[in-house]
Amino acid sequence: MAISFSATPSPYTLRPYGDTNYCPVRLFRTPASNLGIQSSEVGEDTANLLDEVQVFGLKGEGIPISDLWKDRKAVVAFARHFGCVLCRKRADYLAAKKDVMDASNVALVLIGPGSVDQARAFSEQTKFQGEVYADPSHSSYEALRFVSGVSTTFTPKAGLKIIQSYMEGYRQDWKLSSERDTVRRGGWQQGGILVAGPGKGNISYIHRDKEAGDDPNIEDILKACCP
Repeated sequence: MAISFSATPSPYTLRPYGDTNYCPVRLFRTPASNLGIQSSEVGEDTANLLDEVQVFGLKGEGIPISDLWKDRKAVVAFARHFGCVLCRKRADYLAAKKDVMDASNVALVLIGPGSVDQARAFSEQTKFQGEVYADPSHSSYEALRFVSGVSTTFTPKAGLKIIQSYMEGYRQDWKLSSERDTVRRGGWQQGGILVAGPGKGNISYIHRDKEAGDDPNIEDILKACCP
């Protein structure tokens, strides 16, 4: 499914080193106003785009992404990719508050850009307590306009967070990180977190990561999902 936006960002093309059969990757500068937003408003255009996005469960079943919060409230985390060490730490960071979410009948969901097999491996390795879905087309990331780029991945702050994560026992899964889809897209994708539902167009909170490891304050998420 093709997704287009009225604004025209500045494109860049990267060739993965040593890949002679590469597919050009278009990276975009995301305006500063779109980064790290914590907001109660998401445009109707974005909600309509999300209604067309399909994600896949661990058994391969496809589901419109907005069905994940159509009849319930959900905290939905978007991983950088399934092998990412910082995303594994984020999964635990959110799961540590799952009892609070459960008490408010709020679902905890994680979506990653990649295949169902990658999602299944992530779920098995991390024992994540929430639901896990794959977005092979990256369409949800495009619809939500999550930032992507080398400059948002390799930052001093992100480097320090990676070191800290390793000291705490978290590890990057290099096998998942080295699979063709992740390599071809460069692994430069950033994610975010939203609180949505009940109702397909009801998105009450969204945080777009400014850089790798840009976790929002957990209390802000809980205020949005579990008042």
